[in-house]
Amino acid sequence: MEHLKEKIRSLPVTSGVYLYKDAAGSIIYVGKAINLRKRVESYLRPSGRAPKTGVLVENIAAIETIDTASEAEALLLEASLVRAHQPKYNTELKDGKSYPYIQVTREKFPLVSMVRLNQRKKKDIPADLYGPYVNPQLIREALALIRSIFKFRTCEPFADRICLYYDIGLCAGPCEAKISKEDYARNIRNIRLILEGKKDDLYRHLRREMEELSRAKRFEEAAMVRDQIRAVGALYSGTKDINYFKEGEQLQRALGLSKSPLHIECFDISNIMGNQAVGSMVSFLNGKPDKRNYRRFRIKTVKGIDDFQMMAEVVRRRYARLKKEGSLYPDLILVDGGKGQLSAAVGELKDLGVQVPIAALAKREEELFLPGKRNSIILPKDSLGLKLVQRVRDEAHRFAVSYHRLLRSKAVTGEPHA
Repeated sequence: MEHLKEKIRSLPVTSGVYLYKDAAGSIIYVGKAINLRKRVESYLRPSGRAPKTGVLVENIAAIETIDTASEAEALLLEASLVRAHQPKYNTELKDGKSYPYIQVTREKFPLVSMVRLNQRKKKDIPADLYGPYVNPQLIREALALIRSIFKFRTCEPFADRICLYYDIGLCAGPCEAKISKEDYARNIRNIRLILEGKKDDLYRHLRREMEELSRAKRFEEAAMVRDQIRAVGALYSGTKDINYFKEGEQLQRALGLSKSPLHIECFDISNIMGNQAVGSMVSFLNGKPDKRNYRRFRIKTVKGIDDFQMMAEVVRRRYARLKKEGSLYPDLILVDGGKGQLSAAVGELKDLGVQVPIAALAKREEELFLPGKRNSIILPKDSLGLKLVQRVRDEAHRFAVSYHRLLRSKAVTGEPHA
């Protein structure tokens, strides 16, 4: 029990999902919390504890947690994990007929709606069920937001004419062929990914679609998908959290950007006396690390210690490749350093003919430098915009240092370099 108490002391105080495992490593219970540490601690207090909870605690050998940005995201993730693992002690969730589920029917144009098991009849159309959800009000709010992003029908039976929901933008109008079967199926796929807790897969699908539409010069449709990505971020961040959009809006105003930076790429250089010099690039989407799009670079053209030219090399390599592939550029490029690093990066972008907003963040005073601006921008220490760029910059530095250490280790052991 002592090892569990020590583990609990290290748990975050953010919202999220906790998983209890037995000695065999099997998941025996899944729960959600607004404050993970406080919630998990409550299980170890014998006073007022139900007998069935005591039995559960006696079988806990390990605790795992998954942080979320909001209570709504925790609720969706909890239900998807219960559905996937069927934990032994989640009996109350699995068998509680009073808790609502979300059903997605198996039709040409599926119906999405909330339902309780004791309300479903055998003659009902076959459907996939997601849940149960222990907070009906919260899941209703989440489902309403999902519907505003990925429109779906709620008419039962299937209507034969357009209704009010089409007029107010909550239904795509499949009853009068206002949407194709393929596009409607795309909406349903995205809804399923949300309900299954597959946030990363959802973002990957949407970003790929946005890039493909952009390459095909279907810019209006690409912008629509971009807005869907942003709206999904709002769903996951939750209105009670200091979320990415507030950070992004502050940064937009501070840097004079034409729009809030949805996608940020940040570069850092790591070297010791010019040896094993490497560059890193991290990608952030909706204020969160987009690790599938991280990149690392062995410095190839610069000899000795010259951070400016090293920065120029990695920026050139990154955006020459994106330009060749016809891929989307980020909304903002951030470089770790001051005027020197910024000038080197700007020069490469100019030579490539790539026009993307760019800024540099210098560590000492946390100053932001912009091209063509003599004076730096110093944001208040409690500025959400500053916290965003610090978070991105620190991740780029961590990623660069970890790659540098890997190469140094391989040099010592004689392993071939990556």
